[in-house]
Amino acid sequence: MDELIREMLQSTSAGGGFQLWEAMLALGLSFFLCLIVAYFYRETHQGLSYSVAFVHTMVIMGVTVAIVMLIIGSNIARAFALVGALSIIRFRNAVKDSRDVAFIFITMAIGMAAGTGFYLAAVVFTVFISAMVYFLYRFNIGAITAREVLIRLHLPDGKDHQTAFDSIFLKHLRGHSLLSIETVGEGDLLELVYSAELQRGADERQLLEDLRTVTGGNKVSLLPGHDNVTV
Repeated sequence: MDELIREMLQSTSAGGGFQLWEAMLALGLSFFLCLIVAYFYRETHQGLSYSVAFVHTMVIMGVTVAIVMLIIGSNIARAFALVGALSIIRFRNAVKDSRDVAFIFITMAIGMAAGTGFYLAAVVFTVFISAMVYFLYRFNIGAITAREVLIRLHLPDGKDHQTAFDSIFLKHLRGHSLLSIETVGEGDLLELVYSAELQRGADERQLLEDLRTVTGGNKVSLLPGHDNVTV
């Protein structure tokens, strides 16, 4: 077994070199293609988690992977050494959007293709993935057309929160669910938070006025797009 591993290392160590022009081509191509991906990421981003630092990270990641693939080449010893070096690195930043993870893998794939000499594959992949990302964004593939909101209100403690809003919810909402209930102030008010789906054509201002009549003028707020809101 030891002799087999030694022969494999000896047979692959000779082909690990690269020319300067190869390095410049791989780095330049990966940088340019990752810039294209970063542009489409910025133009199609939705939500509140956009970060310039993440855009820079995508570009840097692609270029770094390209040079890593050049250095490794077909050398098994270098590959194992790289795995050992990277195993001591710990990343503690939480990714807020699962879509960001996909873009990290995209730039890594571009860097791998450029670093291993598959230049045409890197270009074709970048063009295809950019067109696909724009297509998903332009036609809003997979989006829910329903208007989902959060309703936060304060109700006097003497009223029954389970039935107080039945007629109003039936009039304005397609569905709702109670997310949380707690006392506020000196305990004379209940704070209720509902996840609700508005009916088509529902008037949000009228909904607020109807709810305020039940709450006795106490606080009523409507938060659209509850996926981006922390309760």
